[in-house]
Amino acid sequence: MTRTEWTEDVLGAPYERLELPLGEDSEGAVVATLVRRRRSAADLLHAGGPLHGTDVLYVHGWSDYFFQTELAERIERLGARFHALDLRKYGRSLRPRQTPGFIDSLETYDEDIGAALDVIRAEHHGERRRLVPMGHSTGGLTLSLWAARHPEAVDGLILNSPWLEFQASAVGRALVAPMIKLGARRNPLAPLPAVDPGFYTRTVSATGEGRWTYDQEWRPERGFPLHPGWLAAVFDGQGTVEHGLGIAVPVLTMLSDKSMLQPRWDEGMAHADVALNVDAVAHRALSLGDEVTVRRLHGALHDVVLSAGPVREQAYEAIGRWAHTLPR
Repeated sequence: MTRTEWTEDVLGAPYERLELPLGEDSEGAVVATLVRRRRSAADLLHAGGPLHGTDVLYVHGWSDYFFQTELAERIERLGARFHALDLRKYGRSLRPRQTPGFIDSLETYDEDIGAALDVIRAEHHGERRRLVPMGHSTGGLTLSLWAARHPEAVDGLILNSPWLEFQASAVGRALVAPMIKLGARRNPLAPLPAVDPGFYTRTVSATGEGRWTYDQEWRPERGFPLHPGWLAAVFDGQGTVEHGLGIAVPVLTMLSDKSMLQPRWDEGMAHADVALNVDAVAHRALSLGDEVTVRRLHGALHDVVLSAGPVREQAYEAIGRWAHTLPR
């Protein structure tokens, strides 16, 4: 399949994007979109750091897309080459008449990730470089499973509040999953009740208590509609993590120090994870592999790198320290 050329991204210069054709499914043509920050001569002169010689591929979470330019700049300041991937049916890759974010198996994303890595490797003309994927929320679950299936490709893994376990814990997932999977077999695209009250958007968006501006069609206030086919795929992935992934490379998992999962707004939500049960995720992270670092950040949001400035600094410091543990 022929790829288009790099063009200026919606984020503006120096960000560029490349469309990655992925064939068709029942809803038509499918693409993923790779985003990079075009580097200047000055950037190349200061490319040292603990992530020198490393490619970082970032994958977003549910109802999300890449817009975190500070993240890209800070990761590259550590010496890495940063790329972000908008998966099929998300953000830049979402096409008319497609069901936003829908997938019935997280393994399907192997195609998206593989296409992105082909482009990244071609940029280096065969040079051997380390690969450290970085995933947020559902993207963290997706990349954890991908890393376990592709151990020869990965040198480390960074997870930002990965959705490794159901909010109600493994027991709750075991109770709910059979009903969801039955629904997925009968009608995978059936609508499920909306469960997002919009509190996460309120903690992040500049229109609420947050400080960030982004495209609210690509990252809607109450998230994309939920469907049993997609949720069954997530439960399958979480069940696989529960049984252990055996990832042999170092893993860094960053999480807030507390969750606030409640039906009414509270000012404390502006300094907590309002999407995940962080204690359950911290425990489940130990099932990822042999060398897992769990870093709890006081006052962090669900997306750690969208938290208040001091929290973000702690997160980038944690990444820098952890990067020194990677094999050369």
